[in-house]
Amino acid sequence: MSAQTSAAGSGPLHVSLLAIPEAVVSTLTGIFDVMNAFSMMPGMGDAPFHVEIAGTRTGPLELASRVPITVQRAIGTIERTDIVIVPSVLLAAEGWKTGRYPELVDWLSAMHRKGALLCSACSGIFLLAETGLFDRVPATVHFGYARTFAATYPQIPLHPERVLVIGGEREELITSGASMTWHDLVLYLIARHAGATAAQSVAHMFALQWHQDGLAPYIIFEGRTDHGDLPVQTAQDWIATHFSVANPVEEMIRRSGLAERTFKRRFTGATGLSPVSYVQRIRIEEAKRRLERTEASTDEISWQVGYEDAAFFRRLFKRTTGLTPGAYRKRFQVPRYEAVR
Repeated sequence: MSAQTSAAGSGPLHVSLLAIPEAVVSTLTGIFDVMNAFSMMPGMGDAPFHVEIAGTRTGPLELASRVPITVQRAIGTIERTDIVIVPSVLLAAEGWKTGRYPELVDWLSAMHRKGALLCSACSGIFLLAETGLFDRVPATVHFGYARTFAATYPQIPLHPERVLVIGGEREELITSGASMTWHDLVLYLIARHAGATAAQSVAHMFALQWHQDGLAPYIIFEGRTDHGDLPVQTAQDWIATHFSVANPVEEMIRRSGLAERTFKRRFTGATGLSPVSYVQRIRIEEAKRRLERTEASTDEISWQVGYEDAAFFRRLFKRTTGLTPGAYRKRFQVPRYEAVR
């Protein structure tokens, strides 16, 4: 199989993998290894990519975990590239500080004007977003950073439950979601530029999996508590440990001392969810924990979290997580490995 030629001329596509001090080493080196895998795989033909670790200057660079890597190319020497990938970044407690890398942001914009794909893995979108190119373009990010990202870049429609989001007029703005979804990003790029067979071969070689069920099963629900509405906060605190009672919404209203319509309006405004939806999310989150950590049957767990109708519980669980209770347990329960004798 022959590789696509780069936009700048003959030969493999040039990939610039950006390294900044906040970058996560496992994502950066993982992408580097997988996209360079063709030389290790007999019968794959010419390598479709030439991957370089790029940065503001060449030489050693200590990443977020204090592991040093070597920047191979300075962006000032790269006049044109075909694909730019920003790996995961680790955010400090204060979040992402915009304006820290103006040279990189200008270079990213210039590469885009010359035809490059701009890609982010996980939280790498924080840097790409500074270009303004993703304004009003759907994107994804690690769900743990979703609120911080939305507050920093409210003009970007965000879908943290999505594994991969492809946007732009040329489908040139590509973001992947939480953590290991860089696998999906790299396999997508290989399939796009070298064909599905190549992507499948690389997936087999590295035992990579596409996250075809999305990221909803991985997301841990945490209700908003930064709203400052005391009756709503009191209701949230109560339902966190009394989720299985009968008629929980009616009980929250009674305890709040507010009129029903007032309570529901304030609760929805403060948390972003209606009281019924909030209770459902709390119950499903508890069911997830019990599926992961106990051997109780689905019917038992349904009753334990407050649902007498197990069929309704199964439908709600699938709608919320994207998986049936049985499939969820199979995926997330810690497997028992036995010694080979």
